[in-house]
Amino acid sequence: MTTQGTDRRKGLAFAGAVVVLAAVGVYLTMSPSSGGADRTETVAEQAPAAVASTQAPAPAPSQVAVTPGTFDVYRYLPLSRSELGAAADLARRFTASYGTFEYSEDPAAFATRLNAFSTAEFGAQLTRAMTDPAVVQQNKADRVVSTGSAQVVSIRDMTANTVVFVVGSVRHVIARSGEKDQNDQYAVTVIKAAADWRVYDMEPAGAGQDGDTSP
Repeated sequence: MTTQGTDRRKGLAFAGAVVVLAAVGVYLTMSPSSGGADRTETVAEQAPAAVASTQAPAPAPSQVAVTPGTFDVYRYLPLSRSELGAAADLARRFTASYGTFEYSEDPAAFATRLNAFSTAEFGAQLTRAMTDPAVVQQNKADRVVSTGSAQVVSIRDMTANTVVFVVGSVRHVIARSGEKDQNDQYAVTVIKAAADWRVYDMEPAGAGQDGDTSP
């Protein structure tokens, strides 16, 4: 009886093992599609991270100053191109006229010519200087004939109503004392007068004078 019981138990154990193996086989047969999809999805989800990790980092901004091709300096100035050009032209023409005179000309007429460029206050100063008896007598005695030309060299200061230009002046002088070219630089201050410009001040540029900018 012992032998038969043992044989029966072995038979039942073997049958149970067969059932388990069959169940595992069925599970493995039915599950690969879902398991494969899960593994594929996992790889796909990880792929972008792998690609991103191989991309080069963005370059750091350049520290070298480069002028843009579309840079318009007049957008940052208190005056437009036409306003600044008109002011510069007035300063140039005034300086050229200041250096153009001759001993035979009426000093009052010379002063009047300069006054056409100037404010009333500065024009009065010019009249006093041009008609000074000592200056007039010296020019007549030396028979001075001066022809002036001028060119704007730089802008020293600027606001919406005032510009100080550094103007280079060349005077070609013919006189009894000899013929020469005299070179000077002036700080010429021009101010807005309604829709026009007027010369407000003129000082030697190299004498520590910046030009008067507070009319």
